[in-house]
Amino acid sequence: MFNLFKSPTQPLSDYSILGTDLHSHLLPGIDDGSPDLDTSLALIQTLQTLGFQRIFTTPHVMADMYPNSRNLILRKRDEVQEALQELGNQVVFDAAAEYYLDPNFAGMLKGERLLTLPGERVLIEMSFYQPYRNLHGILFDLQMKGYHPILAHPERYPYYRNIEDYENLKNLGCALQINLLSLTGYYGKPIQAAAKNILKHGLADYLATDLHHERHSTNLQQALSHDLVVEVLQKNSFLNAQLMAQ
Repeated sequence: MFNLFKSPTQPLSDYSILGTDLHSHLLPGIDDGSPDLDTSLALIQTLQTLGFQRIFTTPHVMADMYPNSRNLILRKRDEVQEALQELGNQVVFDAAAEYYLDPNFAGMLKGERLLTLPGERVLIEMSFYQPYRNLHGILFDLQMKGYHPILAHPERYPYYRNIEDYENLKNLGCALQINLLSLTGYYGKPIQAAAKNILKHGLADYLATDLHHERHSTNLQQALSHDLVVEVLQKNSFLNAQLMAQ
């Protein structure tokens, strides 16, 4: 538990206390993140400068907007890995995916292996307008196949605002990943308040950047001196470090 009203704290030097970033959009040209390889390499370098030693990028898999296949994601990952090797950059870089819950995903789950974070963890997201109709069922199906679902940025879904909503997600076996920039008010005050509430009740499992572009990079750097970000990182433990050892 942390005190939301304590006096200003000393800025952090970086995010090395987390070690691993498990949510970003750094593969070139396949979603709303990095548009090209040079940008991908620059954003990866930014994450390293911010203290991340291991990076799992998670392109959107969304049938109507970003119909990215497993093969395409892995090919783009290989392209970035080869470019990093040519630069002599030894950062641990890999790819999973951020799967959008829709009927297409339900079919995909039946027919192929998903791209996962270490430990068979699967990052999922939902519509910002309404929850997935069969959420209970899809979470059950994921776990029956040996996956461990992580819901990306639960604080950003406007239909989830009561603490019971988040507790229900945890009870259904879904871990929760908060965006670092949500703590600064970057996405708006209601989202910041929801993130605080999740943290206050000890329900957040992971923090991540959800890095898409240079504007995010700039705000992540500035967030190192944000009182709430500093206090959350100093007073709480997250599971990011578990991804370092696997």
